[in-house]
Amino acid sequence: MTRQTSLETALRRLAPAIPAHEFAVVVDHACGSPALKRATPEEAAWLSLVAYIRHRMTDYDELLADHYDVDSARYFVADDMREILRDWGVRRALAPDGGDGGGA
Repeated sequence: MTRQTSLETALRRLAPAIPAHEFAVVVDHACGSPALKRATPEEAAWLSLVAYIRHRMTDYDELLADHYDVDSARYFVADDMREILRDWGVRRALAPDGGDGGGA
């Protein structure tokens, strides 16, 4: 099984209702990220998914641009992230502080 196939399988299990476009982007990120190369497919899928949602579907980057620190910005977008994760069928919990456990 290729790395891409393993990541696709892991992401389908993790987020069964993720839309096709987001699915492709998350898998591409997980495949292409040097930082995720040594991660298990499951962990790479999770970290890529959380990073995608945080940076593309919330105000996280705008908060950072407005000089919020990383922890505060993550806190303020955590509820939005949880809602998206829930909508996509994800059962894994986001950390209470809005972090992912991996620094993504």
